[in-house]
Amino acid sequence: MADKAYSFEFFPPRTAEGKEKLRATWQELARLKPRFFSCTYGAGGTTREGTLETVLDIRAAGHEAAPHLSCVASTRADIGEQLERYRSNGIRHVVALRGDLPSGAGAAGDFRFASELVAFIRQEFGDWFHIDVAAYPECHPQARSAQEDLAAFKRKVDAGATSAITQYFYNPDAYWHFVDACHAAGVTVPIVPGIMPIASYTKLARFSDACGAEIPRWIRTKLQGFGDDAASIRAFGLDVVTDLADSLLERGAPGLHFYTLNQASLTSIIWQRLGI
Repeated sequence: MADKAYSFEFFPPRTAEGKEKLRATWQELARLKPRFFSCTYGAGGTTREGTLETVLDIRAAGHEAAPHLSCVASTRADIGEQLERYRSNGIRHVVALRGDLPSGAGAAGDFRFASELVAFIRQEFGDWFHIDVAAYPECHPQARSAQEDLAAFKRKVDAGATSAITQYFYNPDAYWHFVDACHAAGVTVPIVPGIMPIASYTKLARFSDACGAEIPRWIRTKLQGFGDDAASIRAFGLDVVTDLADSLLERGAPGLHFYTLNQASLTSIIWQRLGI
């Protein structure tokens, strides 16, 4: 399993206390020697300074880190300036996304799709950046069909994406069906499964409803049945997610990308159970 790509994702904290907590989190997870950490980028670039600060903090300690970059509501000049800052700081890995339009924003900017952002990065910066893009095994919530969603993903790869990270899921068949469809369409870049540890049913349900990730009925029913029993939710979630991750690796997934929500404990336990 050593040749697989393991990574941990954070979001930029907004307070001094949050920064200290995140620093403790990534320092703990750094002991697991992931290939890289990534840091998200708020709607319309609202956290761009926090994203860069977090990435530089991690890199200063000798670890690889990749900033997310979303293009919606941005101009080519804005994105070019941000990428130049990344390059000038020696950053060679970005996660390129369309992103969400910030609330109250009227214009969509110069980029409509992530594929246009990827093409722009390659046009302006050549092969400097390793470019990860998003993939949706259960279909992007705004896609009109699975075929349309696959075509959109292929456009990102054809534009120059190096690899992909999926939205989280709990149904491994959805992932493998998507990978098979990609291979049939001539897409051969690594597609790394996104893994979401389960700490809270209410938070998970809210995230999932917003991003279109399905919680299988048997998992949802079990979690609902625990009510406010946080220990049982945690124990059941650890079993479910560890089994999912183990089955993905056994069948040949190229790695795992953990959505940590800036917490180390659940990801560390799953990692230890997997024996990575």
